[in-house]
Amino acid sequence: MSPVTSQDGLSAPTPDHPWAAPAATGPLNAVVTLPGSKSLTARALLLAALADTPTTLAGVLHSRDTELMRAALTAFGARFTDLDGDDGARLHVTPAPLPLHVATGPDGVGRIDCGLAGTVMRFIPPLVLLADAPVILDGDDGARLRPLAPLMEALADLGVGVTWLGEPGFLPIRLAPPTAAGPARGDVNAPAGALSPTRVSLDASASSQFLSALLLTGSLLPGGLAVTPTGAVPSLPHVAMTVAALRERGVAVDEPSALLPEGRRTWRVHPGRPGGGQVGIESDLSNAGPFLAAALVAGGTVSVEHWPASTTQAGNAWRALLPRLGGTVTTEPDGVGTLRLTCRGTGRIDGITADLSAVGELAPTVTALAVLASAQGHPSRLSGIAHLRGHETDRLAALVAEARRLGASARERSDGIEIDALPDGARLTPAPMRAYADHRMATFAALVGLAVPGTTLDDVACTSKTLPGFPALWEAVLAQGPDGHRPAGHRRRR
Repeated sequence: MSPVTSQDGLSAPTPDHPWAAPAATGPLNAVVTLPGSKSLTARALLLAALADTPTTLAGVLHSRDTELMRAALTAFGARFTDLDGDDGARLHVTPAPLPLHVATGPDGVGRIDCGLAGTVMRFIPPLVLLADAPVILDGDDGARLRPLAPLMEALADLGVGVTWLGEPGFLPIRLAPPTAAGPARGDVNAPAGALSPTRVSLDASASSQFLSALLLTGSLLPGGLAVTPTGAVPSLPHVAMTVAALRERGVAVDEPSALLPEGRRTWRVHPGRPGGGQVGIESDLSNAGPFLAAALVAGGTVSVEHWPASTTQAGNAWRALLPRLGGTVTTEPDGVGTLRLTCRGTGRIDGITADLSAVGELAPTVTALAVLASAQGHPSRLSGIAHLRGHETDRLAALVAEARRLGASARERSDGIEIDALPDGARLTPAPMRAYADHRMATFAALVGLAVPGTTLDDVACTSKTLPGFPALWEAVLAQGPDGHRPAGHRRRR
């Protein structure tokens, strides 16, 4: 088995020339090496930009989302140097001085392009608390549909001037620093106990990114910041990831007891600048999902290298989810402090009833397997994922629409999706699938296409959001059959 590594710079079909999703031709025997986690890269970039000394990051993901984050942080005064060339995974970060000096135009306003990146449109706004000039944030058309109001309400409570430039609650938006001496102008070097923390309430029910955004900047406020969500917070592993990233850089964080009722749980970030130094970024475990799931669909084995032995990534849940769907998951030490995780499948897929509230980003891949399981006579129900309606697209509506396009019996529920078993003799049929500019909808289609020959996709290029070079990597994995070699004549798209 020869390892396959993601590659950048590969052309992809356009909507006028759809991508033909490859069908499985036999059992797999593949090894995959994936680039760094988008979620960890975003947090690492922001903390490095705010650190007290320079930082060298290793394992950095180079994708559209992370490049947008770099550009946004550059606009606030941070500087980035690629240490291995443009496509390298090591990055030197020179932090921005405080207060943050915004690169502005002739009108005295900075401008931030968020693209379709939730991390940019949520993590960047709190930096205005520390800035010397206002900024305008805007992004793709799809970004203008992603909710922002709860975070902006919290920032307004902290003194930020918030002006909606379009539909209230959504991009574009103008943010101005606090006008009077206050949270943005305190002494971050004051003794930790000298000041009480600034306190703010927050409705984070639509996205855990709202909470993470405040925590990531909160240590730079005098006395730090205490945030109390007013209700349930989805995707709590991502909040744990934020807390771990802060602690690894020397910032003290108090987490609430899980026994406290919702509305009374408070996260407190103590004051102080994050530390610099050497920071490593784990491989993206959420992106591992479609590749591991391919073993369930095609049969055989798919292994992912450099799986962390301990992690806060939501993608670690594949170790428990894939066996429930019919796979077998094993791990073995790889000799460098991480694991090689292997998923084995037979082509038989089980239905699943699962609460995915903590790991909603895995729902598209689980749904793809559930759709295929329905053609084998197994129903599924996924719950706890109402917040996916506010992601790159309304993922619940999109998943149901694409499942029905294939002939599946699927429907939305208030907090999830139900998929019925198809009647005996009924089959899924190939269809032209839509990606909705959503990278996870694209990998949903790729996975379904393994078992439904003739499936096409209008926009596979949107996978560059988190996994550049996905089409070539996917085809290379599928080409590694039982003998561990690509069939004669196989070529990667370029």
